[in-house]
Amino acid sequence: MSNNKFIWSDLSCYEPKHSEEFYENVFGWKYHNIDDTYKIAYLGDAEVVGLYETPQKFKQMRMPHFWMTYIQVEDLMGTVALARNMDAIIEMVDEENQVALIRDPLGAGFTIYAGNEFNSRTSGIPNRLIWNELHVSDVSKVLPFYQAIFDWKIEAKDESNYFVYDNNGEHISTIQELSNNIKGKYEYWVSCFGTDNLQLTKTKILQNDGSIVLDEGNRILFTDNGGQAFFYVIEI
Repeated sequence: MSNNKFIWSDLSCYEPKHSEEFYENVFGWKYHNIDDTYKIAYLGDAEVVGLYETPQKFKQMRMPHFWMTYIQVEDLMGTVALARNMDAIIEMVDEENQVALIRDPLGAGFTIYAGNEFNSRTSGIPNRLIWNELHVSDVSKVLPFYQAIFDWKIEAKDESNYFVYDNNGEHISTIQELSNNIKGKYEYWVSCFGTDNLQLTKTKILQNDGSIVLDEGNRILFTDNGGQAFFYVIEI
């Protein structure tokens, strides 16, 4: 088990078939049903991400489409207790499936998982999940939280970028402090996918009704054809 590291992402969307077509056209993913509500996207034989329809109660709340980041932990309930003590909101706990949905003190949601079935993040394979990072409006309000519950070391690299290291010293994530003018009104974890041709992937995304949020040169922050789910594509 790879404790306190990033292992999986899934997409909550209003019209799964619409979203499936977008990501298949962009990344070449194919889908298989796990049950009546959840699908796994594959690239060849490799599991890449999950996808499911947003539950009706969240549609009624007008919750946007979003990519969810998963972090593997050793002790589900122990991590939930730590998060609760650090002013997080515990949205859901499922001990049977060893998952819990948590919102940090600023409201950015992520899922912790204490199992071994999901592990799709790679170090650099095109059209696969390769990175996860946090976009928030005030880093100072979340640093103590993540340091406490995951035992991460977090170092400032400049005024707006903070590198996250696990307890083996591996750089596993980045926290970016961004104004709402750039990131929108929400605080969120971003899933990042690799490509060996950023300009070609950009063209595919735009041709399939995606849009550019922020072009950083070697990587671009997009929304998909639902207009809400943020994700990065990174040149590898």
